[in-house]
Amino acid sequence: MIVKALRQNNIVAGILAVVRIYLGYAWFIAGYHKIVDGFDANGYLQNAAANPVMGPDGVAVYPWYTTFLEAFAIPNVELFNFLIPWGEAAVGLGLMLGCLTTAAAFFGLVMNFAFFFAGTVSHNPTDIIMGVFIAFAGYNAGRYGLDRWVIPFIRKNVLKLDTPVSNEA
Repeated sequence: MIVKALRQNNIVAGILAVVRIYLGYAWFIAGYHKIVDGFDANGYLQNAAANPVMGPDGVAVYPWYTTFLEAFAIPNVELFNFLIPWGEAAVGLGLMLGCLTTAAAFFGLVMNFAFFFAGTVSHNPTDIIMGVFIAFAGYNAGRYGLDRWVIPFIRKNVLKLDTPVSNEA
């Protein structure tokens, strides 16, 4: 019943549009300020690697993430200095415009969890809850946005599928 409402109900689509615009604005503004004001992830990444999330037993909770930071993210900090602000702005635009909404929500969730693994809580839990609902709703989350035209176009011209967009769970 809940799945059907999330994926098919027009009223839920309207509610999801408000939620995704709100969340998209937050993502876009965060990325915009990093792009305009300058952004350097080096200190954040160094701190996250030096101070991993610890469990009550004093053992690192996500040792694989610390390894990822030390072996890949920190040596490639310039890549992350580009990906983070532009990724945040792109996720924000996708959500606000309702264009490739499910993909935007997915990549927003990836960034939220990356921040979580690094030990940053902030507003990530509420962003994750909103992002999960948007991603789970699929096409219905972008019904009142550009997905109304973009998804059928992709299905017909890129994927060469002639079947209409389905909202079935």
